[in-house]
Amino acid sequence: MVQGIWEDFLRIAKEEAGSRVVDTWFKVVSLYQWDSISKTVYLIAPNAFVKDWISSNYVDLLKLHLGRLFNIDSIKIVLIDGSKKNKKTNEIQNGLDNSVACLVPAKLDRPKTSVVKRVRSKSKCNINFNYQFENFVEGPNNSLAKAAAQAITEKPGTLYNPLFIYGDSGLGKTHLLHAVGNCIKQKDKNMSILYQTADRFVNEFINAIRFDKIHKFQMKYQNVDVLLIDDIQFISNKEQTQEAFFHLFNVLYDSHKQIVFSSDTYPQNIKGLADRLKSRLACGLVTDIHMPLLETKVAILKKKAELNNEDLPDDIAYFIASCVASNIRELEGALIRVTAFASLTCQPLTIELTKRVLQRTEEKKEQKIVDFKNIVKCINRQYNFDLSDLKSKKRNKNLSFVRQVTMFLMKKMTGRSLRDIGVFLGGRDHSTVVHAMDKINGYLVQNPHFKEELRRIEQEIRDRL
Repeated sequence: MVQGIWEDFLRIAKEEAGSRVVDTWFKVVSLYQWDSISKTVYLIAPNAFVKDWISSNYVDLLKLHLGRLFNIDSIKIVLIDGSKKNKKTNEIQNGLDNSVACLVPAKLDRPKTSVVKRVRSKSKCNINFNYQFENFVEGPNNSLAKAAAQAITEKPGTLYNPLFIYGDSGLGKTHLLHAVGNCIKQKDKNMSILYQTADRFVNEFINAIRFDKIHKFQMKYQNVDVLLIDDIQFISNKEQTQEAFFHLFNVLYDSHKQIVFSSDTYPQNIKGLADRLKSRLACGLVTDIHMPLLETKVAILKKKAELNNEDLPDDIAYFIASCVASNIRELEGALIRVTAFASLTCQPLTIELTKRVLQRTEEKKEQKIVDFKNIVKCINRQYNFDLSDLKSKKRNKNLSFVRQVTMFLMKKMTGRSLRDIGVFLGGRDHSTVVHAMDKINGYLVQNPHFKEELRRIEQEIRDRL
């Protein structure tokens, strides 16, 4: 019964706080004991770090939903450090009445082995060998970024350190990071190079904390000669990760190790990033990549076709380039669709066939996903309140109502967690979002005119995708 309650809590927490929070913090916690007399839930965390983090950030969430699940108005939560479990759990057990306490087995003991083998393995650099400077098509939109990337391969750690490359998705930032790693490795095979996405860095850090491998994590990153971090903006709003990365950066920088970052925006514009980290990201050379001009897009298509041993006529290359205005990935995708269709249907690659394939693709274009920004733009057109208003602490009646409508639509149309919605709208608590949804649901029942108004707003959001 008690174990079932904990599983129910995990499902509720995933809905409100998001799957990342549940997977990172709650799934490593076990419900150890329930004392019905003192109305106390005892939870065991694997170590002090997890215990302290949950105590600081999620106690209210635990009290709210465990209280509901146990049908107790005022419930107590006691978190135990699993690394000191033997002494602590014995004290708990001795003080409980066993006739009413429900014990839930917790498999916390680590297997003991008489022999511990230490194997020193060569760490993987995660470099994609297909990304080279030779197959990177240069144009006015990326010439400075490419030149800087090539320059640091001559004397890693001494020139342009760190190098920060920013621009929209799909414009070649990742290609340049891998090209730097490949070029340096070709010049000196003894150099230790590591490419890592910021998202993987976050997950690796969290796992290191959870499984007591923080020393191994630190050694892995501190011993590299070249560190390439892609999409650094993904460490935003992750305080513990930023703290770890701040110290790691200092160690590498002071040791004259080369560091290269990519991001979708300028360092100072990355929201949710500590100021001291922003200043370090921008202390070297910062350069950007823009959307390529038509001639550069044609050159990219010709180069891609050449690498695939395909002959791409100029008129077809220009037509594809003029049809795709977003990014290089979609440009290459359009080329693949056209050449694959010609090959699979045994037809010659002509401008007429190209037009038919790309027109058909447009007609069957997948429905775009609604995101928070789409909703905020439509709310602004409807009610004349922009994102800064919605994020503000102002609580006048009209603004509060519009903010509640925004939260309601965000949950309904995106399916994102309550926590994500609250964070986006000024760092509000998930319970605020719950309250907003309850208010709007009640208003919809009472006011049919508002129901129609809300339906029109939803339709406008979809129409403007």
